[in-house]
Amino acid sequence: TGPTGQGAAADTVAPPNADGLAGTVVRVVDGDTVEVNLAGGETERVRLLGIDTPETVKPDSPVECYGPEASARAHELLAPGTEVIAQRDLEARDRFGRLLLYLWREADGVFVNEALVAEGFARTLSIEPNVAYRGVLADRQAEARRRGDGLWGTCPTEGDQG
Repeated sequence: TGPTGQGAAADTVAPPNADGLAGTVVRVVDGDTVEVNLAGGETERVRLLGIDTPETVKPDSPVECYGPEASARAHELLAPGTEVIAQRDLEARDRFGRLLLYLWREADGVFVNEALVAEGFARTLSIEPNVAYRGVLADRQAEARRRGDGLWGTCPTEGDQG
């Protein structure tokens, strides 16, 4: 099942205004981890907040169902050179030192975290206290699951995680 594209983005969350950080994508690591050069700073490894994509590069772990597709979609959404607007939540970093962010593409306002869930490439992963978009992401997951999009139609034994 391919991405649903336009339908999911019609009522998307708008990018932040004053509290947004400008950046440029350097590379995509996997479906929910990217490297971003933030304006005025250095390149940071960023973990997309509120979502979890199937693993493709986790050490000592097999590639999970729909992991390659999720990674490919992240590469499409966040090609190197893509200008983004980033927003933090309450915690700045995870236990691995990755910066925790929500990302929007600057050119078209696509909320990348939401798009990955809405299109069935990611599940929600809500970890307190970083829950700013928990409700929106949960709604998008329920819609994708109901339609059987992406991993929901391909990996039916995945169950609820997050």
